[in-house]
Amino acid sequence: MIWPLAILLGCQLAGEVCSRALGLPVPGPVIGMVLLLVLMALFRPLPGKVTPTAQVILGNLSLLFVPAGVGIVSQLDKVAQYGFGLLAALLGSTVLALAAGVATFRLVARAMGDRA
Repeated sequence: MIWPLAILLGCQLAGEVCSRALGLPVPGPVIGMVLLLVLMALFRPLPGKVTPTAQVILGNLSLLFVPAGVGIVSQLDKVAQYGFGLLAALLGSTVLALAAGVATFRLVARAMGDRA
């Protein structure tokens, strides 16, 4: 489990270094995921070795939300003060993201000739 974890964290670290060193507007973990994808395409046994460790991490993913929940509870006065604005921002960004997804899907479907 140590080597697969080192590979996963190494890709994330490499992505973070690239993002910060080059001043890219893309988050480091995203660059790390692309690097991991390239490595998996180049080295065929890699997915089989990383999969069990990745599944354990994903199985315990809910634990990563505990600090965020604690942060919200510790800042309840701010949530109460700015709650309406936060709710409006969350709803607005969700609607905009859905609309962008639909628009992209329709553009791609139109470009592909609407074969469906």
